[in-house]
Amino acid sequence: MTSLYARFRLILCLVLVAGLAIALSACGDDAQQAQEDAGQLTIYSGRGESLVGPLIERFEELTGISVRIRYAGTAELAVAILEEGDRSPADVYYAQDAGALAALAESGALTPLPDDLTGNVPDGFADASGYWVATSGRARVLIISPDRVPNPPSSVFDLVEPEWRGRVGWAPTNGSFQAFVTAMRQIHGEETTEQWLRGMIANDVRVYPKNSPQVQAVHDGELDIGLVNHYYLIRQTSVDDDWHGANHFTDAGEAGALINIAGVALLRASDNDKNALRFIEFLLSEEGQTYFREETFEYPVAAGVEAWPTLVPLDELDPPSLALTSLSDLEGTLELLERVGALP
Repeated sequence: MTSLYARFRLILCLVLVAGLAIALSACGDDAQQAQEDAGQLTIYSGRGESLVGPLIERFEELTGISVRIRYAGTAELAVAILEEGDRSPADVYYAQDAGALAALAESGALTPLPDDLTGNVPDGFADASGYWVATSGRARVLIISPDRVPNPPSSVFDLVEPEWRGRVGWAPTNGSFQAFVTAMRQIHGEETTEQWLRGMIANDVRVYPKNSPQVQAVHDGELDIGLVNHYYLIRQTSVDDDWHGANHFTDAGEAGALINIAGVALLRASDNDKNALRFIEFLLSEEGQTYFREETFEYPVAAGVEAWPTLVPLDELDPPSLALTSLSDLEGTLELLERVGALP
């Protein structure tokens, strides 16, 4: 079976060699028809339905716009957009991380957003050319069992030590994890990152399909440490005071302290800009940002909405000095993960 990396590499190479915005644009009978129903919107979402489904339903309720949505992995949908080219039915790409957004921007698959949208978030939380904008922020953390890990490691690089053999989990097919690996490549170098990945595998890292099962496994006593985003634990502790687990922030400035984003972009292939922009405006509105604060427990990024009270304020965190646009080399990360045997 063709790997996701191989497909991504082939399609992106076709795009670049052809010198076109999208290599697989079609003409004649295969050309996408202009969207006839102004009351519809098609979204490709790398964000899970449990996280954003209720918010999208609220958008439909407020606007009367009927949303057709395809849920899948962030990288998988980026590949689909490249494959579909100008025939893509999607109007909006809603990504789990900045890396895939930046990769699609480089490929020419996106249309710049208005300044009033990209200018409503902190510096670095929108593409400099306006191709995408953040909707919420997520901190990378270690989810730990306080009882079994009284002295948690200060760095993700410590996790390859023998004392953590078989006690650590990761989700290598998850978009946020892949963005974290991309950040590690940028900050610490290709060789160091490959050594770390191989060291984790040799240390019997436990593989999970996504982040939330790691949080559950720590609670159930089946796992001691997981590499996840901050909000998964808070979603549990907000409704269950006895939930077992704690978020641990690693050393300032390293890849493990990355602050990533979820974000949205308007596809160049879309003929439905009006409804697409209404959706993006809604995500950045006070109601949309409050949803991220109170329902998903992510960091709001638009002005005027504070973070959840138990969260360390965003401006008090010390992430690596890394432009989110530098996370665009998803291709290289997928290749590396495949080469070391981290991907199925």
